[in-house]
Amino acid sequence: MAEIMWRTLYNCLLPVGFAGFLPGLLWKYHYRGGWKKTFAERFGRFTPERVEELRTFHGAVWIHSVSVGETVAALSLIRAWSAANPQRKFVISTTTTTGQEIARKAALPGVTVIFCPIDFPKWVRQTFDVVQPAMLAIFETEIWPNLLCEAESRKVPAVLLNARMSDHSVKGYYRFRCFFRPLLEKFTLIAAQSEQDGERFRKVSPQAHVEVFGNVKFDQSVPENLQPVDFHAYFQTDDPVILMGASTHPGEEALLISAYTGLKKTFPALKLVLVPRHAERGGEVASLLDQTSLRYVRRSLGQIPDEPVDVVLADTTGEMLALMKGADLIVMGKSLAGQTGGHNPIEPALLDKPVVCGAKMTNFRFVQNVLREAGAVVEAESDAALVPLLMPLIASAESRRELGLRAGAAIRKHAGAIRRIIDRLEILSADAAKKTEL
Repeated sequence: MAEIMWRTLYNCLLPVGFAGFLPGLLWKYHYRGGWKKTFAERFGRFTPERVEELRTFHGAVWIHSVSVGETVAALSLIRAWSAANPQRKFVISTTTTTGQEIARKAALPGVTVIFCPIDFPKWVRQTFDVVQPAMLAIFETEIWPNLLCEAESRKVPAVLLNARMSDHSVKGYYRFRCFFRPLLEKFTLIAAQSEQDGERFRKVSPQAHVEVFGNVKFDQSVPENLQPVDFHAYFQTDDPVILMGASTHPGEEALLISAYTGLKKTFPALKLVLVPRHAERGGEVASLLDQTSLRYVRRSLGQIPDEPVDVVLADTTGEMLALMKGADLIVMGKSLAGQTGGHNPIEPALLDKPVVCGAKMTNFRFVQNVLREAGAVVEAESDAALVPLLMPLIASAESRRELGLRAGAAIRKHAGAIRRIIDRLEILSADAAKKTEL
């Protein structure tokens, strides 16, 4: 009874929340890059051609990711699962246009890509009618009530993969546990990243089926044919030291520009690459650079400068790994200048790149601990500490190489979550098939 009441309240409030959400959704649609052609699928609308295409994927595993990071992890899972069971078919969904483009560019056999519907009952039902999955696998934190309830009503097992619960989130989940407890219990399996994440889910919902598998992102692989971005055309020097700010947020670009301006006086060969987390902020970051004497170029405009520049503003999507591979030293965003939570340090580590970040990487606490224990990350306790920490790394290629190799080794040591998850999901899939036959 309580569950019905909460779901009714949620659906009554959903239009109000959507009205507030819609302007941001439209703004992102207009300004953010990525795949937009089938965006109407967010509203449960599929063309006849798409319906026909998706009919051949009935009985597939529907894997939902949010944006780029989760989509990359989901693609790693699909590659491994397809190798273990070539008969499996997959539908991968995203909520962002950038994640959609990453998934489509992968062009994996036996995989098709859709947009996940916004969580209105009608749109969710329409999507389930078209997809007709055998299993719903959701990455990390995307807990949508109507999506889960629809899966339950159709007897489609739902699993939460690579599940995590941050310091901030657990407080809200626990405060509203009368709402979240029954939702978490709808998952056939919650595959937590760490013991701490598992305990947090159990605290909110003691009856939820929680198991710890490790972090899927440790199993990310670097494409064998990955080519680094060639920065020579921009910097026009044979031996630059390239400092990169990866997935930066407001305030961090200004901090890095200031740090770079000072460091360049000591290290003339130093160059800077800025990669905003959201490419549509390119104009905003360009305005910051306009206020300096630094020469820069925006990669999104396809500009090739006549003279060497100091800074490349990589306001693009879908090429983070290639940009990182071309850099010498990576500063991870969302961890400095008042930003907290952090972004995935596994990606540069897998490339054996030295990683620098702020101390508040709460969204990647376990990963950060792994790197810290291996002496494989440099952490700035404050913004003022950043420059002194960067100086010895800029000065010594050997120090950068050693730090990067330690990072790569530490991450690879913790691989294996994907294999464990696939084995478990194959068992769940077989159990669900038996119940359907009965």
